[in-house]
Amino acid sequence: MSPGLLIIVALFGVLWFVMIRPQRAKAAAQAKMLTSVAPGDEILTVGGIYGIVQELEPDEDGGDLVVEIADGIHVRVARKALAMVVKPEDEEDDEDRVADGETEDGEGAEAPAAVGELPDGVEVGELPDGVEEVNDEEETVNPGAGEAPATPERS
Repeated sequence: MSPGLLIIVALFGVLWFVMIRPQRAKAAAQAKMLTSVAPGDEILTVGGIYGIVQELEPDEDGGDLVVEIADGIHVRVARKALAMVVKPEDEEDDEDRVADGETEDGEGAEAPAAVGELPDGVEVGELPDGVEEVNDEEETVNPGAGEAPATPERS
């Protein structure tokens, strides 16, 4: 075997393990998900719409899903437009963590300040550290903001 042919075979092997094999595994997982969806499952479509599967049409009729996206609103969705089945236990865990003030990374989060609420240690009428007061309309803390833009010269 020549070294050139050996390199081509080795590159094809690397291509197989890096690109083709994971793609086939992903396609197999998608096909398994499409066949395992059942009424009552919460789904996410590739268009970003969440809904609950109400009924499945037979494959000979196209295999579409009837999905409830809001109370009393049903849409027909192509089975291939299904992006994922939302797992209820994951959603409940996320809601519990957020309700307890915990962020995605597991650390506690401070409650956001209400609109119009001043930071701790700042009184009404007092400026926080690092903020300058502007007394005159001509005065600015942004140099060059009041100047007209230069017109480009054309040749």
